[in-house]
Amino acid sequence: MSEALKDIDEPSAVGADGGEREPAPALDPELAARRDAALARVRKYGDPVLRAMARPVEHFDESLQSEIERMGELMADALGIGLAATQVGVLHRVLVYRVAPHAPLAALVNPVLEYRGKEQEIAEEGCLSLPEVHVDVERPVHVRVRAQDAYGEPIVVEASGLESRVIQHEIDHLDGVLILDRTTRDQRKQAIRAMREARERGHL
Repeated sequence: MSEALKDIDEPSAVGADGGEREPAPALDPELAARRDAALARVRKYGDPVLRAMARPVEHFDESLQSEIERMGELMADALGIGLAATQVGVLHRVLVYRVAPHAPLAALVNPVLEYRGKEQEIAEEGCLSLPEVHVDVERPVHVRVRAQDAYGEPIVVEASGLESRVIQHEIDHLDGVLILDRTTRDQRKQAIRAMREARERGHL
């Protein structure tokens, strides 16, 4: 997920209320170069892996822990706040996120949404796999997730607000679901047009 809620994987020009958003400040050249390099490693819309169902993780070893560490570094370099393994071409049920700038990296392995609150909220989401796309998505405000950590230990996360939204966004990725599937038909058409135009400009 961009920082638009950023990926929910990048800052956008339109706010969640539909009004114009202030342009994002320009990144310094070094940070921009690092972000571009990271984004080049993220699978983009149209890649079949983004529609694949990720498989449960069975082996909790150094390889998995290294995978999680690499995902965290890539997410940070891409200026995202969430990333699913499928976005880097790995069909593991693994996601990482960090919703507060200086918080430790959170990793959920084999996450299962076992509770969704009745309260719903619409907010704008972006995605590292859908550059230049930001759409309104309605999601439960409160969720409880059962998962495992990088070492296989069971964990339960009760999340609200942005953390809840990021977790749901990334679990969707593990199920082959994109934000385009959770928005209106009109926004989906606009988003696909925006990506096509960006590709024609050589921005994708």
